Amino acid sequence: MEEKSNRFLETEKPGKLMRMYAIPCIISLLVAALYNIVDQLFIANASYLGSYGNAANTVVFPLTVVALAFAVMIGDGACAFTSICLGQDRREDARKSVGSAVTLSVITGVVIMLIYLIFQTRIISMFGGRVNEETFKESKEYFFWITLGIPFYVFGQAMNPVIRSDGSPKFAMASTVIGAVVNIIFDPIFIYGTKWGMMGAAIATDMGQIVTAVLSVWYLIHMKEIKLDKGSFRLNGRLIKRFIPLGITSLLSQISLVAAMAAINNMIRKYGAMDEIFGQSRYAQIPMAVVGIVMKFFQIVISIAVGMAAGCIPVVGYNVGAGRKDRVKELFKLLLKCEAILGAVSLLIVEAFPRFLIGIFGASNESVYYTDFAVKSFRIYLCMMVLATINKGTFIFLQAVGKAKESTIISMAREIIFGVGFALLLPRFFGLDGVLYSMPVSDVLAFLIALYFILKTFKELQHAQKMP
Repeated sequence: MEEKSNRFLETEKPGKLMRMYAIPCIISLLVAALYNIVDQLFIANASYLGSYGNAANTVVFPLTVVALAFAVMIGDGACAFTSICLGQDRREDARKSVGSAVTLSVITGVVIMLIYLIFQTRIISMFGGRVNEETFKESKEYFFWITLGIPFYVFGQAMNPVIRSDGSPKFAMASTVIGAVVNIIFDPIFIYGTKWGMMGAAIATDMGQIVTAVLSVWYLIHMKEIKLDKGSFRLNGRLIKRFIPLGITSLLSQISLVAAMAAINNMIRKYGAMDEIFGQSRYAQIPMAVVGIVMKFFQIVISIAVGMAAGCIPVVGYNVGAGRKDRVKELFKLLLKCEAILGAVSLLIVEAFPRFLIGIFGASNESVYYTDFAVKSFRIYLCMMVLATINKGTFIFLQAVGKAKESTIISMAREIIFGVGFALLLPRFFGLDGVLYSMPVSDVLAFLIALYFILKTFKELQHAQKMP
């Protein structure tokens, strides 16, 4: 029966399948990205926060990504293992795996919250928060209130893939969307109405995350394929050892991004202080604020790129299993084409309309130095967007066809070796501009590695296609 219901994955046109599976995935990722971006939009347009608030948001953002990294490790691992168990009719293991994931996500969220609260000042300093006193003050306020919501954030993000594994991708998407809508509603109320500043932005975010967590609890009580009871929530070491390794790649992907952001933030603080303009205390926060905004736009584009590639995973997996390497090759070509188009359109936007983009984030309240540096940052930092989207699509597609080693090489090379390495190296020669150059240089070198694996994969698929 299952084979019959999935038969269309082998017969339907790849383009239609890609749209069918990619769109919900893109929406979920975009909504998840919106939490921090929406905060920054409202913060930037509050004249009493402005670039100081933007800089504080940039400092705290990587720390939410750390929490997300552990959440997706638990959630993606449990999702993959639970799906396998259900396919093999091992429902008891599926039930205990979901229960263990629930308990583990709660414990993880609380532990991260406690670590953040205990080492708050040291952590903020580590991510560049001491660029000046006002930015440090706003960062501490935003970080404290965001930290209180971490347990709900980790739980909600971990349960999202678990809910998908139970056959309810629309509910998983809806729970995230509703939480984001709550955040969007309360951000202007708390920032402009009550004038709670960074605390208000954080509380609005926390409220959205609490709503998502509550909806996730409701679903766990009403699961379709898996019925949980009190005994399900005991930590099962045997099963945890099985599903955690399946989520390690997701953890590494997020943590490597945090390492790159930490390096960038600290180089901005160090070399910004040496700049003739940004070395002045009243302008010191501008580079941090601007690069944070540029990275938010990049995050939106990458969410779409990842969504397109991740949407191909079930289609690719089915066709690999069915021996239809011709369809896998066709889908890979289509994905690379779509990723290139996405990158080209995004590049056109950032090169042609940088002033419009920075205007959305409150540039009218700032000095001319803010706008000028923002225009330069958009045009340099994101000038290799086409290669960046292709790199990301390739990394995920290689995972889908079982090339975990190749996928990991591209990801680690881009984010750790190149992303961190050049962010630390280039400013030594080019000052603050070196931070901006680090992004396109990393994308070019990562693309050369990706291109090698792309050609190798096409050759292997072509060879498999010719075999009887």
